[in-house]
Amino acid sequence: MVRINLLPWREKERQRQKRVMTAVALSAVVLTFAGALASYFLIEDWIQVQEARNAFLTAEIATLDRKIKEIKEIEKKKQDLLARMEIIQDLQQMRPEIVHFFDEIVTAIPNGLFLTGIKQTGTNVVLEGRAQSYGRISDLMRNINASVWIANPNLKIIKEQDKTDTGLSHFELQLQQRRPAKPEEGPAAG
Repeated sequence: MVRINLLPWREKERQRQKRVMTAVALSAVVLTFAGALASYFLIEDWIQVQEARNAFLTAEIATLDRKIKEIKEIEKKKQDLLARMEIIQDLQQMRPEIVHFFDEIVTAIPNGLFLTGIKQTGTNVVLEGRAQSYGRISDLMRNINASVWIANPNLKIIKEQDKTDTGLSHFELQLQQRRPAKPEEGPAAG
């Protein structure tokens, strides 16, 4: 049999396989590195896009917060103005009431009784005065009950006589100022 020396061929084949293996390994490393680099840039791009969205949303939220604050301030001003308007309307309606109140007080006071003071807190009124007798105070209370503009008399204090021996009794009477029921207002009222 013929002997062929295959050692150089095997050696060349091994070197060729070694080069192919090195090329494949090097290609795999390069591809892995390129893939990792591409992934890194892609993720960085996504992060930048999301940060831009977040910045936009933060700016929009800040704008909306300012608008909400302005709306709340406007609502507060509106409520303040409505409260003021209501107070002004109440004062406009109450303007003639004081005239009626004093007119009713004058007509309710019987002879032999006079007032030394009037104090008003809201619709509560306290009358202080002097009377010749308890009957005069009773007449005053009856007259108040019959009135349209004043009501609910309540005798708080009554003292027998003053120190000057005039024979007058001191009294303190609490009553309520009230508004009579309004008739239906026509178009000419206003």
